[in-house]
Amino acid sequence: MFGVDYDPVLYSRILTGLTLAVHVIFATVGVGVPLMIALAEWMGIKRNDEHYRLLARRWARGFVITVAVGVVTGTAIGLQLSLLWPNLMQLAGHVISLPLFMETFAFFFEAIFLGIYLYTWDRFKKKIYHFILLIPVAIGAMASGFFISTVNSFMNSPSGFEIENGVLTNISPLGAMFNPATPTKVAHVLSSAYLTTAFVLAGIAAIAILRGRNHVYHKKALNLTMTAAAVFAISTAVIGDLSGKYLAEYQPEKLAAAEWHFETSTEAPLILGGYLTEDNKVKYALEIPYALSILAHGDPGSEVIGLEEFPEEELPPLVVHYFFDLMVGIGMFLALVSILYVVIARVKKWNEWNRPLLWAIVAGSPLALLAIEMGWFFAELGRQPWLLVGYMTVSEGATTSEHVDLMLVLFIILYAVLCTTCLTVLRRMFKNNPVEKELQDKGME
Repeated sequence: MFGVDYDPVLYSRILTGLTLAVHVIFATVGVGVPLMIALAEWMGIKRNDEHYRLLARRWARGFVITVAVGVVTGTAIGLQLSLLWPNLMQLAGHVISLPLFMETFAFFFEAIFLGIYLYTWDRFKKKIYHFILLIPVAIGAMASGFFISTVNSFMNSPSGFEIENGVLTNISPLGAMFNPATPTKVAHVLSSAYLTTAFVLAGIAAIAILRGRNHVYHKKALNLTMTAAAVFAISTAVIGDLSGKYLAEYQPEKLAAAEWHFETSTEAPLILGGYLTEDNKVKYALEIPYALSILAHGDPGSEVIGLEEFPEEELPPLVVHYFFDLMVGIGMFLALVSILYVVIARVKKWNEWNRPLLWAIVAGSPLALLAIEMGWFFAELGRQPWLLVGYMTVSEGATTSEHVDLMLVLFIILYAVLCTTCLTVLRRMFKNNPVEKELQDKGME
């Protein structure tokens, strides 16, 4: 169809990658926004401050739109798992089906209470009752992230079954869910989702202030989101360190590829940036002495396994080094900006609304989303050539259908329409109902 030799494996990978790239944005927001809404409404109740309650209300309106799009892209992933990767589902589908089912249940649990929460604004004499309705929404969103992350963990660290004469035996769904990769994977996914969401919402508030909209509403929104961002930036960094130690123990080839670590050695440096020559020599990179050994084992003198220890056909593509660097670099930037904001906000002589800092917060919004994308690209490409590590390669799991290229075109059109519609609706929703007008209508000027 595209004038090149047709390869169903390649097109399956491209289509799945495209779907994940689109869905992860809505999934991240879907996990993070309910918690931010809960924090805003709780602050409104605790301080008897209607600005925070209005903040929660407006965030909830936008959240509904993103949830609707997230449902479509999430459904597409489920569809593509069966159509594009039938051999994977045949081999492991009934082993890991429990979290797939529970993720659907968690979403319905969230959606039911979200509808009730939205419908019952200003219907309770005691505002705390309305806040209580939000708790299941936040829990359901977190549970969705938890369950789907365990499926990805299983693909990186298969467990909960045995294979005897080509037949799966001793199947343990709980063992498959709670595999060695689950703790760090789930924690990193949830923490980074909360961090990214906080920065996206902070960026919106920062833009409003930069445009001269200096109402205290925007300043309260910025203060709440940046404080949350600082907390989750620190937690994400700590969990990232634990993730590095997991990789060193269970997927050393993935860590070695991320750091272009070719030879097993002690006192291994961490390599940032640079490029590889044809004979795999690293040029123009920043090397941090001992840092890779510390990341891998917490000891600057520890030994880190190099790529030389693995068969060449089982090595991940070395481009994952750049994905890893971007993820870590952006994470450090977000941590610096958020912590700097919190510090400045608590020193009365300093102005946390100075323009350079506000522009840094604005830049952090798209960068946070980019870091999420880079993290998932690193997670998936870093597992190559495996689809199910140690059991099934990507080429073994893919479909042999002749029409994946047509599916790719149709889904590109679908995602373009969905994303454009989502952005248009959100923009018009808030542009046609600016917060200043709503504050005036409520007598909160």
